[in-house]
Amino acid sequence: MQRFIFSNKNRITLVSGILIIIGFLSKWTIKNTDIFVWSMIIASILGIAPIAIQAYQALRVKVVSIDVLVTIAVIGAFLIQNFEESAIVTFLFLFGAFLEQRTLNKTRSAIKELTEMAPESALKQMENGEFEEVEVDEVDIGDVLLVKTGAKIPVDGTVITGEGSVNEASITGESLPVSKEKGSNVFAGTILDNGTIQIVADRVGEDTTFGKIIELVEEAQDSKSEAERFIDRFSKYYTPAVLAIGIIVWLFSRNLELAITILVLGCPGALVIGVPVSNVAGIGN
Repeated sequence: MQRFIFSNKNRITLVSGILIIIGFLSKWTIKNTDIFVWSMIIASILGIAPIAIQAYQALRVKVVSIDVLVTIAVIGAFLIQNFEESAIVTFLFLFGAFLEQRTLNKTRSAIKELTEMAPESALKQMENGEFEEVEVDEVDIGDVLLVKTGAKIPVDGTVITGEGSVNEASITGESLPVSKEKGSNVFAGTILDNGTIQIVADRVGEDTTFGKIIELVEEAQDSKSEAERFIDRFSKYYTPAVLAIGIIVWLFSRNLELAITILVLGCPGALVIGVPVSNVAGIGN
């Protein structure tokens, strides 16, 4: 059941949003409060399902997460029959998670495209003087390589014969081709737009400029920034504090709606979601 709910999370978000729209339209146009109320109830139940499961999983490992706050707030909204707020809160929470996942998927796609840009083969000069196509891993420092028009330059090297124009956008971001002649430096992953050149390999494999770019991107993905580490520590104490404040307010005021409002407004969702997503989006760009 959990797997089914999580695999259909985006559909749940969509249906929940549609139900909210139907509810408000029926209230504003045909003045039908029954459709409005039931649309909000169904949207709330659908929306809270994945959030409640995540809250339960967090509590099992003794973590008071944002999902716990939202679940308590929605249950409280149901108790005071404030279905409009419960539906909107769950929808916005799920929609935020959808945007987060969309950004992450976009970045993963960008990083995959980056790695696919790495050259896989090279025309290497053999002992008999002929050039043969080999895997780029078989190229060593000092090898002489032939690069033809339209081909990717397989290694960082120096032009020894020939001339041409190289598109270095993958390294420098510059879209205009750069002229290369004898003695010019070239970089792996760039493309020879026209001409034919022979180069001697100076750096190969992960030591090339392009290889280091990929390595840095992968390292940046796997490590957390200082801002992320701070937010992790912050939310660890902040989220239980908000829950405690909501309970204290309810004990002193006996105003359940006010206590629930504090829980909803106190959710640090923007911080917890925003920082890692902006980091990942930046890495992708």
